[in-house]
Amino acid sequence: MKTLSTEYSKTLRLAVPVALTQAGMLAVQIVDNAMVGHLGAVPLAGVAFGGNVFFFLFIFGLGLAMGITPLVGEAHAQGKHRKVAQLLQNSVALYMGLGLLISFLQMQTVHLFPHMNQPPEVIEAGTPYYRYLAWSSIPLMIFFAFRQFLEGVGNTRVEMVITIICNAINIFLNWVFIYGNLGFEAMGASGAGLATLTSRVMMPLMMIGYFVVNHSYRRYLSFYSGDNWSRRRVVAILGVGFPISLQMVLEGGAFAVTGIMMGWLGAVALAANQIAISITNMAFLIVLSIGSATTIRVSHAYGLKDFEAIKRIARTSYRIGIVWNVFMAVVFVVCRHLLPRIFTVDPAVIDITGQLLIMVAMFQVFDGVQCVSICILRGMQDVKITSIIAFISYIVINIPIGYLFAFTLGIGPRGLWIGFVFGLCVAATLLVARYRKMVKKYSLSLQNGQ
Repeated sequence: MKTLSTEYSKTLRLAVPVALTQAGMLAVQIVDNAMVGHLGAVPLAGVAFGGNVFFFLFIFGLGLAMGITPLVGEAHAQGKHRKVAQLLQNSVALYMGLGLLISFLQMQTVHLFPHMNQPPEVIEAGTPYYRYLAWSSIPLMIFFAFRQFLEGVGNTRVEMVITIICNAINIFLNWVFIYGNLGFEAMGASGAGLATLTSRVMMPLMMIGYFVVNHSYRRYLSFYSGDNWSRRRVVAILGVGFPISLQMVLEGGAFAVTGIMMGWLGAVALAANQIAISITNMAFLIVLSIGSATTIRVSHAYGLKDFEAIKRIARTSYRIGIVWNVFMAVVFVVCRHLLPRIFTVDPAVIDITGQLLIMVAMFQVFDGVQCVSICILRGMQDVKITSIIAFISYIVINIPIGYLFAFTLGIGPRGLWIGFVFGLCVAATLLVARYRKMVKKYSLSLQNGQ
């Protein structure tokens, strides 16, 4: 019993700061939605549209950055501090360059907006907001490099503090720029984009400042040398990061494509979809933080080749995740007409959002299991298979089934989210099977003395 309690404690100590960090990252979009939503359905739909398109390449960059965490975790557990510093140096340069590339590609995507079959007024409202978000990819990628490094060494508190501070800055600047306070001209939806960009520029600056003033982390900077630049290390980082990124793009892309298809049903449906996603994300961030803590702990155990510890960590994380998701399923059903009122007073939007939250409740357990399973596999650097599973679950199954129910069978917005129920169920099943296969593989290797 004491061992079990210790396992829960270790996971939650890492998970709680990550949860607050994730809440801060998601709060940017949620706060933008809530504050712009009071201007009407069209500005809210514009911000939703811009956020959905931005999400494609944003999630790709975040996934690439996550590749450093299991590598740093393994080296840190083995006490290889110079190697840890080399991973940091190479990843910061790599992700800075990727940030520039991602921002450029996002800017070019604007030319595709007229071909996405969205209401013209929605595109007009969302384009300026989207441009500001595109520029924010550069500072975000630099911040992610340091954040994922710190997670690898088991420090999740610093990212939490910086994210909370910068989100407070975003809320204040939203109030200034959106509504035109303190003598500024009211910018509407584009003001939310400018506020977001400004707050995100502050994030890497604060992170670099922390590394400079903190002796424990300044030593990693002292290892910086031209000799540390290595194509082999960059390839190793991308070798873990790219499959993670691809898996996240496929999963997140299913939500983004659903959002775009929701726009085919009108501005009200699109606004309801964005509200439902915002509410869902706030619940998902808890299980995601549990998953992040699991990746950290598993990567350390993997570095020490302690596979019995990996199984204990996995069992603990599954239990926490399932309990949380069952609780949230109940909340979504009971409060399906209350939660949307945080974002809008439009009765049509509230009604559709309530229908979507029923669908969200139906896939909660599947979503939690697939998230924890992915994070366990990441800690063991077994990441290639997850992108294949994501392709099957979200591209082959999720999107086509959603289209079938929504348009062919005429169910509408609720039909698009039925696809998630099927897709997440398949993902959870396949990922658990993969984890069990890996556990069996390592158990046999231990028995054989390898």
